[in-house]
Amino acid sequence: MDKLGEMTMFTRTVDEGSFSAAARALKLTPSAVSKQVSRLEDRLGARLLNRTTRRLSLTEEGRAFHGRCVQILAEIEEAETAVTELHAAPRGTLRVAAAVAFFNHRVMPLLPEFLARYPEVHFDLVMTDREVDMVDERIDAAIRFGRPREMTLIARELTVSRRVICASPAYLARHGTPKTPADLARHNCLTLSTRPEFNVWEFGERPEDHLRVSGNVELNQADALYDACLAGIGLARVAGYLVDDDIEAGRLVPVLTEQLKEASTLYVVYPHRRHLSPKVRAFVDFLVAKFDESGVMTSAWPAATTTG
Repeated sequence: MDKLGEMTMFTRTVDEGSFSAAARALKLTPSAVSKQVSRLEDRLGARLLNRTTRRLSLTEEGRAFHGRCVQILAEIEEAETAVTELHAAPRGTLRVAAAVAFFNHRVMPLLPEFLARYPEVHFDLVMTDREVDMVDERIDAAIRFGRPREMTLIARELTVSRRVICASPAYLARHGTPKTPADLARHNCLTLSTRPEFNVWEFGERPEDHLRVSGNVELNQADALYDACLAGIGLARVAGYLVDDDIEAGRLVPVLTEQLKEASTLYVVYPHRRHLSPKVRAFVDFLVAKFDESGVMTSAWPAATTTG
């Protein structure tokens, strides 16, 4: 018997608790299993099992050998599964959490192509601007701003999005146009309730250049923030991809473009696993390829520095 067969027989004997139980599982005779384990002990020059009429127990050497056998056999199984899954079609439910505005404006238009390519994938979308717990909420992949802090997550960069402060022409006609960051204290700044850190607007790298803004309207989604800005309620700092068309059409006016040097990096993240399921791998690779094709997503404003 080869070494892999010996390991398999030994671990099955330990797991089953007796030679007779292991023999039934392996479809052998108890004497054949006992002899193979004895031959393994002779080859290693160490007793692995203490034998009594009632039960088997591992020796110290047996515990060490058993632990390594279990690990090696698991790695072999994983390697075989990985090869098998390379040829498996992505299928099943894919639970994805995503920042609302970015998903609606930049990912949703891509889904028809993905679903046409992988018709056996079913999306379960969790649209939220909060940072989800991917394990507790059973999330397969998430699209979020900033690199994750969790060491258990893998992040792949999708794109960089420039932020811009803007307001409607009607709002600026009533309240004037801010010329410096300090002028924002006299303006109604729209804020995001779900991500308080987004209400700190960064005009430089120094802490004193970071301003926490406030106003009389707080919203829970970036899309709603955009709608309120378009309605003339106040100033909003939003992603350039949300407002580029409106700025070009004159529906919104960018302000403090020279002072605001801020952008966000968007990532698709997923739990660290030795072998990704085909559906997750297909989705992640699809998104990365699509954004590689479209290039960095920045607005036609002065160069910005990324913040995450």
